[in-house]
Order: sequence, then structure tokens, then C-alpha cells
Amino acid sequence: MLFAHGFGCDQNMWRYVAPAFEESHRVVLFDHVGAGKSDLLAYDPEKYDSLNGYATDVLEIVEELDLRDVVFVGHSVSAMIGVLAVVRDPGRFAGLVLVGPSPRYIDDADYVGGFGKADVDELIDSLDSNYLGWSSAMAPVIMGNPERPELGEELTNSFCRTDPAIARQFARVTFYGDNRADLAQVAVPSLVLQCADDPIAPTPVGEYVHRAIPGSSIVHLTATGHCPNLSAPEETVAAIRAFLAT
Repeated sequence: MLFAHGFGCDQNMWRYVAPAFEESHRVVLFDHVGAGKSDLLAYDPEKYDSLNGYATDVLEIVEELDLRDVVFVGHSVSAMIGVLAVVRDPGRFAGLVLVGPSPRYIDDADYVGGFGKADVDELIDSLDSNYLGWSSAMAPVIMGNPERPELGEELTNSFCRTDPAIARQFARVTFYGDNRADLAQVAVPSLVLQCADDPIAPTPVGEYVHRAIPGSSIVHLTATGHCPNLSAPEETVAAIRAFLAT
């Protein structure tokens, strides 16, 4: 099982979920370039100007470790990174778990992405002008669960550890991206985990992903917010285990 973290996070965000699968699977964790303890010198703005650059890294990890029958578990933007990796080399993968996925964050005609174009423009402008301030304001909103402020604080601290220049480019790539056309090309068993009251990837988005990926299943979690791997790890583990058992 290969676990991939979301924007502004690192592999530590899986610490309550990944160990549950260590007895049954080989578990691989990593940091995207620019996050966590990754080598910042490896960051190439041209390579990472689209999610395909990150998908290339995933495939390089799979090839370097000679992983087979991989179940890729991707949170948030890494869900689409996983989709791209699976489309490019489906023979390496046995399954895809998409936690809070969104193929497009901006509303488009009948498509509900959750944000207007002006909303995303404002978000990016705010991030550009004051990344630390943006992190402090946005992380608790993204996390949800205001009755558990320690969760928002952890996400804030994670955002603030991320290199601001890299975070700004990753945010643009994430929030202006459109991977809707890639979903129909997924040819491995797939699970969508949809949180309640997710401010980043609302329920219509998860349902769209489920309809667009052939043969996929969807589980509506009772967990709220955008990070069930931190806020509701037991429910997240249970849903993944049920998927693996099918």
C-alpha cells in the first residue's frame, strides 16, 4: 500500500491509518518533493507545473522499489495524482483509494466543484501575499472539527513548515487544475471516501468522481472536514479494509 499526502502536509498525516495495514501489506510512505523531509533541491518548477510531475514521482517510487499490485491511497490532491499514475501504468496497481478527491475545484456549467473562479483567485492572491497568515486562517477551515482545535493547529503547523514558494506553485496547480477527463480512464477497482461537510471537496464532487470512474464504489463517512485520516482514523481504516476485502 502506497500512501500519498495532500497539499501542505507530509507522510506524518498517515500515522493513525497506515500502521493498521502493516500486518497485511507492505506499507510505503513518502513526502512529495517540497514537503516534509524531502530534498528541496530536487524541486523543479517546470516539472511540477502540473500534477503529472508528481505522478511521475509516484511511478518512479513504484519502479525503484519494484512494487506490484499496489493499492494507492491518496488524500486530497494526491487522489488525482494517483489517478494519473494509474492511468499511465495500470499494470502496477491493484486498487485506488481516493480520500476527499476533487478533479476540479472550480464550478463549471453543471459541474459543482465547490468554488467560484473569483473565490479561487482570491485564495491564491491571499496565499501569495501572506502565506503564513493564509495558513493560519485556512488550515482550521480545511480541517473542520472546530470542537477539536488541536487538529487545526496541527494542520496549520504543517502548512507553515512547507516552503512558501513551492506551496504557492502547488496551490495553483491544485486549485486551477482539471482532471475530470482522466477519471474515465481508471481501470482498477476504486474507492471514494467522502466526508460530510467537507469545505474543500463537498459531497457533489465525491459523487461525481464515483460516477465518472467505471465500477468505483463510494463510502459517505460520518467524519466531517477534509482530513479524516487525522480526525476519524478508525472510520477511515474500516472503510479501506472493507474495500480491500471485496
